[in-house]
Amino acid sequence: MRGYVKVMRYLVWLTQLGLSAAVPLAGFILLGSWLHNSRGWGGWVLGVGIGLGVLGAVGGLWNSFKTLNLMLKQDEERSPKGYNRHE
Repeated sequence: MRGYVKVMRYLVWLTQLGLSAAVPLAGFILLGSWLHNSRGWGGWVLGVGIGLGVLGAVGGLWNSFKTLNLMLKQDEERSPKGYNRHE
């Protein structure tokens, strides 16, 4: 049962990884497009939206990878060690 929980944790992390990259990028691009089309702002606002979306996606990916690193360290600490660290 423990292996199933571990697999599910990593599956949830993988889903979070994809969402943390896609949502900020799509959200800022859609916001920039909406401001350009409905408010009549210049095309520069779409460029700003793309730039902010990329920065948000990179930040989300960075945090997701930090979380993965923490999860791997916790799994390593919990794993049983044999005599003289032999498995």
